[in-house]
Amino acid sequence: MTGPAEDADLLDRARALDEADELAGFVDRFEPAAGVAAYLDGNSLGRPLRDTAERLREFVAGDWGSRLIRSWDEQWMELPFELGDRIGRVAIGAAPGQTVVADSTTVMLYKLMSAAVAARPGRDEIVIEGGNFPTDRFVAEGVAAAHGLTLKRIEPDPAGADSAALSAALSGGVTVADVAAAVSERTALLVLSHVDYRSGAIADMRAITAEAHRHGALVLWDLCHSVGLLPVELDACGADLAVGCTYKYLNGGPGAPAFAYVRADLQGGLAQPIWGWMGAADVFGMRERYEPAAGMRAFVSGTPPVLGMLPMQGMLDLIEEAGIERVRAKAASLTGLAVEAYDALLAPLGVRLLTPRDPERRGGHVTFGHEGFETVVKRLWAEDVIPDFRRPDGIRVGLSPLSTSHAGALRGVLAIRSAIG
Repeated sequence: MTGPAEDADLLDRARALDEADELAGFVDRFEPAAGVAAYLDGNSLGRPLRDTAERLREFVAGDWGSRLIRSWDEQWMELPFELGDRIGRVAIGAAPGQTVVADSTTVMLYKLMSAAVAARPGRDEIVIEGGNFPTDRFVAEGVAAAHGLTLKRIEPDPAGADSAALSAALSGGVTVADVAAAVSERTALLVLSHVDYRSGAIADMRAITAEAHRHGALVLWDLCHSVGLLPVELDACGADLAVGCTYKYLNGGPGAPAFAYVRADLQGGLAQPIWGWMGAADVFGMRERYEPAAGMRAFVSGTPPVLGMLPMQGMLDLIEEAGIERVRAKAASLTGLAVEAYDALLAPLGVRLLTPRDPERRGGHVTFGHEGFETVVKRLWAEDVIPDFRRPDGIRVGLSPLSTSHAGALRGVLAIRSAIG
């Protein structure tokens, strides 16, 4: 059992890390969360920036309130592509003309999965990790059923494994070896998350994409837990397709629209299934039949959610100012402190670490496992300490780099220790 001396050492360590942190000043650029002792869920919903309210007020008074419908011609029609290109440049390593901001994550996944399997005739399966986020799995299940395909799942092998061994397997994430064993000439599409939503494990995008391509399969990467957190190099990795949300590390707010990436040379050969007027070659031609536009406009369907695109623009400003490499370094420092605190405070209480120890393989959250954590999370929320719970028994400590201090991260782990007792 730890005592006051160990706590004091960790507190001193957190203060020293904050004093040395080049990005510490960014924390004050976010709206204060009144009454919250520690916010540990930025990997689920990012905090609003202080200037978000003013940005929205200016929009209501100006672009919407004064320019009115003229704003469509002046800026709104091109905003999904301009903002997509900016996300491509700042956060995901994508050249212009390959990224668009449009619908929800679920809808964008459906569009790209459907288009991908239709572009691989003669192949009869979709491969997905069995533990991927439910939306990814459910959409893949629906697309497979609609196209008469088999849905094949990559699963860790629990046979004969005790809880510690199974935890290690789950925390490691999907490997190249897993993909090599699962993908074949039958595979039309492989769907994986770049950062595992449960463990925070980072998949090897370059090697996995190359392995899938060796069998002629397309790959769709879910970037929800990596965009805005760490450098993503879609073009350099030869990625085919990607979808990411904007309300986690891009701080776009609840329900903010997702983005889709389609590699330039694939765009003309993919036909997404939701044909709407905004994706037509002649948007205002009111033609009798649908003819898709060229490029990424073909992946748009209905009227773009302009209001939902505003808050994330401020966060892109911050990421560009900080630099994604420094954001990544801060994430490694925050999660490293959380692992250090786990070793001192939680491991002696029988808590399991479900996240890779290697910072090169770890994203922006750390997950701990304990049979009592569902009750513990309810207790923590009542005390204004806010992590989240993921079944069967995991607490995720999400440490969004620009809005979180090392002291705040440590407060969260200390609160978990106290709540277990």
